[in-house]
Amino acid sequence: MSNLAFTLILFSALMHAFWNLLVKRSQDKTVFIWWMFVASGGLMTLALPLAGLFPLPSWRVVGLAAVGGLCFMLYHLFAGRAYRGGDLSLIYPLAQTSMFWVPIWGILILGEKVSGLGTAGIGLILFGAYSIQVRALAWSEVIRPFRSLRDPAVLAALAAGFIYSIGAVIDKTGVMLYSPFHFTYMLVIFMLLFMTLNIMRPKYRGRVVAEFRNSRVLVLVSGPIIMASFLSFRYGLQLAPMSYAVPVRQVSLLVGVLIGVLFLGEACGRIRFIATLFILGGVTLIRLG
Repeated sequence: MSNLAFTLILFSALMHAFWNLLVKRSQDKTVFIWWMFVASGGLMTLALPLAGLFPLPSWRVVGLAAVGGLCFMLYHLFAGRAYRGGDLSLIYPLAQTSMFWVPIWGILILGEKVSGLGTAGIGLILFGAYSIQVRALAWSEVIRPFRSLRDPAVLAALAAGFIYSIGAVIDKTGVMLYSPFHFTYMLVIFMLLFMTLNIMRPKYRGRVVAEFRNSRVLVLVSGPIIMASFLSFRYGLQLAPMSYAVPVRQVSLLVGVLIGVLFLGEACGRIRFIATLFILGGVTLIRLG
């Protein structure tokens, strides 16, 4: 992985952690995420003249952007459903199983090659991401998520991880065929379209305006943050193997722990601290590999 790709993906991870913090600070999270994409989509539209002429996309590129937008919208939908029905410590590790699938798809579908150090790094990141919500150093706690495989919340979390991995393959294919800025723009527009169809349901009536009134500052701040996160990741993805880029982006978990401790007053237990060290060690191995 080149220095530029590594830097772009680390920056994307930092921005990813920040926009997740904004979601956590919001009140009506589903509606707030929609507002975030309104803000980022509007900002990207204003930036289109700076990106040069919009190259005429092929139907394949448009299809990839549409399916990618659907995948990431479904990821948020399944993750939200899982969190509503299950504990964070149960659901969170299972939602990270996308990192198990991503290297497999990278090798089988995209023909990527992963070095020994890279494989070890991916393994450390996966272990750290899984361990970050483990509540005790006990085998029963480690296997707890898998003892509940019939739980609808657990199944939704596993579905979220799998769907995200499919979206990552589409992302990588799209940015290799088309301008990363313009592909990201189409992806954001499709995600906004799908989310709009969702919040047009009667249950959201009145909630859209109310959330903007409650979180208008967060909405305005979220526009440049989510745009920076999306663009830097996809420019980095164009330069690096998907099998490396997606796991390295999990350094956002480490940033999230620091934000939680420094700004939200959360406790940083021994297990969480050790888990973040595993993630950092994995990122280092991938950089060396």
